[in-house]
Amino acid sequence: MIKYYHAKGKRKTSVALIYVNVKNNKTNKFIINNKDINIYFKNNKIIKYKILYPFILTKLINKYNNIIINVKGGGFTGQSEAIILAISRVICNINIKYKKILKKYNLLTRDSRIVERKKYGRKKSRKKFQFSKR
Repeated sequence: MIKYYHAKGKRKTSVALIYVNVKNNKTNKFIINNKDINIYFKNNKIIKYKILYPFILTKLINKYNNIIINVKGGGFTGQSEAIILAISRVICNINIKYKKILKKYNLLTRDSRIVERKKYGRKKSRKKFQFSKR
C-alpha cells in the first residue's frame, strides 16, 4: 500500500503544493515543477539548504523517497519560503511529535505580508510624485 501525504504553503503570491510518498525503496527524488531541485534553483546552495532545513531539523533528510512539489507565482524567494512552509506542514501531518521542534524555529507560521496596493494620486503605494516649486 502506497501512502501519500500532502500539504499547501503560501508566501507573498506563491503557492506550493507538496506530495510525499512514504515507501521503503531507495529512489530519492526531490522534484519541483517536474525538474530536479538542483536544476530548478540553478544550483543555488543557500536556497537548497533553506528548503531542506525542516528535514535537517527533524533528522528525516533521507527517510522519505519521492517528494513532488508544484509551485506557482512569485519569484524564487517567495517560492522557496512557500515550499518550506509546505514541507513543515507535511512533516507535522506524518508525525505530530515534530510540531514542537518546527514551531520553535517558526517554520509552521505563515508569513502573511504581501505587497501593498498602489493608491491613486501617488507614484507607488506610499511614494509621492516629485514636488516642484517652480
